[in-house]
Amino acid sequence: MKKKGVNRRDFLRLSATVGAGAILIPETTASSLSKNTSNAAVNQFPVRTLGKTGIRIPILSMGVMRADNPNLLRAAYNSGIFHFDTAHGYQNGRNEEMVGTFFEGKPRDSYFIGTKVKFDYPLKDNFEQDLNEKLTLSLKRLKMDYVDIFYAHAYSTTEEIGDSRVVEALKKIKEEGKCRFLGFSTHAHKPEQIDAAVEAGIYDVILLSYNFKLHNLPETDAAIERAAKAGIGLVAMKTMTGGTEDADGKKKINAQACLRWAWNNEHITTAIPGFTNYDELDECLAAAGDSCLTDADKEYIAGLAEKEMMFCQQCGECKKQCPEKLPIPDIMRAYMYTYGYKYSQLSKETLAELNLPQDLCSSCDSCKVKCPSGFNVGEKIAAITPVMQVPNEFLT
Repeated sequence: MKKKGVNRRDFLRLSATVGAGAILIPETTASSLSKNTSNAAVNQFPVRTLGKTGIRIPILSMGVMRADNPNLLRAAYNSGIFHFDTAHGYQNGRNEEMVGTFFEGKPRDSYFIGTKVKFDYPLKDNFEQDLNEKLTLSLKRLKMDYVDIFYAHAYSTTEEIGDSRVVEALKKIKEEGKCRFLGFSTHAHKPEQIDAAVEAGIYDVILLSYNFKLHNLPETDAAIERAAKAGIGLVAMKTMTGGTEDADGKKKINAQACLRWAWNNEHITTAIPGFTNYDELDECLAAAGDSCLTDADKEYIAGLAEKEMMFCQQCGECKKQCPEKLPIPDIMRAYMYTYGYKYSQLSKETLAELNLPQDLCSSCDSCKVKCPSGFNVGEKIAAITPVMQVPNEFLT
């Protein structure tokens, strides 16, 4: 069966339709719209409930991280997507500014915004002040009084999830009306972190990397099910395993198969693919319009299961082996951003946050790390760290 897509003529039609007035979202009732959205879902997207929030969201959302074209936001919004995910650090704040400018003047219940703030752990003395100053700046950029989901960005340990200072600071943000719901994002140790979130009891949503390459997929799925039973909403990112189906970044991944694989887990409320152009949006819309995992999808995914790809498991085994104790999982993520996503600016931003030493790897004649996923860690570090010296205007 041919997949349904949206071409440029469709975009013009959709724009005119949405401009004329809001259309009820399929499978959404009037009562849920009062706490959800009135934006049009012109395509017949399935919708799922975001845990105990009660919010009904289409299975397809937008990760705005790499996008820099407000017209792409418009196309996504006019297509029925209304959940948009950004963060304080994306594009040095320009990402939030673009989102804020686009949504300025639109009905507040027609979109659902998530943003994220990263903080150091162990916590510094000024942790809460820094967290609130960054969130205040994010709200100013977004031109909003509150965000729908406020995430603590990129937890890496279970300790920070239940840390009393973190918990109290996040609860205060919600009590002050700066967000409707609390969550955190995570790339690593997901089963343990998910269970810690259930125990902590304050998190409404978890944004997690989720794709068919996860080595601990059965454990992750079991933890996701426990979280769903506890009322936590689950949002999937990194569904494309790095954007390519090879380790060299030369062959683009089948986005539709990857999305349908993620949606096949009924506990995943929505996915936030980071499309950056109309063709990629069209692929995602086609997947959402025909969202059942097919036999062809399964065969394609099975064929990639044992291949080395771009996706780092963030297992941390490399850090144990590295004499310099480098944050190798984060460096591998930066590598993926350049060679998989073709977005070297984000690689530079990611590496800049790590405060890496100038004489990186100087103590080793050859890399001693043996990656469980087969990554040649030394080669990848050598290939990505020079991006830190490239002026921003020369980066994609």
